[in-house]
Amino acid sequence: IMTDADVDGAHICSLLMTFFYTQMREMIAKGHLYLAQPPLYRLASGNVSMYAMNDAHKDELIKKHFKGKSKIDISRFKGLGEMPAKQLKETTMDPSVRTLIRVTLEQAEQAANEIRLGGGNLDELVERLMGKSAEARFDFIQQNATYASDIDI
Repeated sequence: IMTDADVDGAHICSLLMTFFYTQMREMIAKGHLYLAQPPLYRLASGNVSMYAMNDAHKDELIKKHFKGKSKIDISRFKGLGEMPAKQLKETTMDPSVRTLIRVTLEQAEQAANEIRLGGGNLDELVERLMGKSAEARFDFIQQNATYASDIDI
């Protein structure tokens, strides 16, 4: 799965993972589902060019590799469609440098245990949060919103 590196891309990724979990679980069980991690930023100054995965990584690269540079060109990718094919290849498609995250059922269980505030198994939680009942999602949010932290809005 390769989606944009922003919160909208993360939402699309969660929907796609839900599809694979509910419709092709065996694919996940066999370790064949991966998330590609494209960069969110490109930083350039002179002949130095680097990619940052998020805001914290961008700040780290500026401090470490661009210290003392008078002008740093920072480009934020609005989406994969905006990224030139050459940059997409060198950051996200090239097997020698890309970052892929394998999706596993164990990770799903661990994530569910961390947010399973109302009890139930993983299938019940997926149905509650991603199923057809908007009321079930609303109830979950109403009951558990006080536990939320680090929300990217």
